[in-house]
Amino acid sequence: MPDLSVVIPNRNCQFTAKTIEDVLKNAGCDVEVIVNIDEEWPDPMVFDERVHYIHASAPVGLRQAVNNCVAMAKAKYFLKTDDHCAFGPDFGKILIENHQDNWVQIPRRYALDAENWKIEERTDNKYPVDYMYLDFPRKGKDHDDGMHGVPWKRDRTEEIDDAPSMQGSCYFMTKDYFNNFLHGLSEVGYGQFAQESQEIGFKTWLGGGALKVNKKTWYAHLHKGNKYGRMYHFPGGTVEASGWSASHWLNNEEPGMVHKFEWLIDEMFPGMPSWDPNWKDQIKEMGWIK
Repeated sequence: MPDLSVVIPNRNCQFTAKTIEDVLKNAGCDVEVIVNIDEEWPDPMVFDERVHYIHASAPVGLRQAVNNCVAMAKAKYFLKTDDHCAFGPDFGKILIENHQDNWVQIPRRYALDAENWKIEERTDNKYPVDYMYLDFPRKGKDHDDGMHGVPWKRDRTEEIDDAPSMQGSCYFMTKDYFNNFLHGLSEVGYGQFAQESQEIGFKTWLGGGALKVNKKTWYAHLHKGNKYGRMYHFPGGTVEASGWSASHWLNNEEPGMVHKFEWLIDEMFPGMPSWDPNWKDQIKEMGWIK
């Protein structure tokens, strides 16, 4: 029985093999890797008894790919990662040793220099990313309506600390929590791709758990941009899904939650950027509240 299952939703990424090899090298524990291939087989392939592949007859999309991989996972704990990430030494061991069952953990995030497979050297002050705040939901014709995670520099020294949101490229939890509390990733309202981090983050915080950044370990994520293009193409309806998600959570429509949405903003993370003290009046004026 492995200590950790690492699940990778994959679609046409040239760095999949390097990601798998990095996981096997740096997990620091008995690890298995499960890769859902949504279109073309990775080139090169990694053949190792610890690596398992799922290849459906037709693409299933990111959310179902994660669900399929977790269903196959044998370990108590799993980490989801994009197929273009590198990891710090003993990342799996560190996350397991510091975990609580109703937590979702995210490692500290750096940018990846994929060509040289190392943390990217940068002159700006963006990295490392430890915290992401939730951007206030706005309505307009020229932008996405939903709430999204935005990098947030905070002067906090806690090695394991509360985080309002995350990018979604890497997260860690128990398989039991994913299956029996989150009930997997839902496509209802969200579609195949959008708002993965918001669904997990809101369900966790408002359901009585916690989203934690663990600065004791790290991963480096490739910002694909124009150079590499998207591996998972955004399907139609992504903008609408983000608006649906914002309305769903602002109106407290998720069943089984122990906190209202306003608790997260006013009590858990007061003073979060983009949220004015009169934010409730603003969302009413914008027509978010039903």
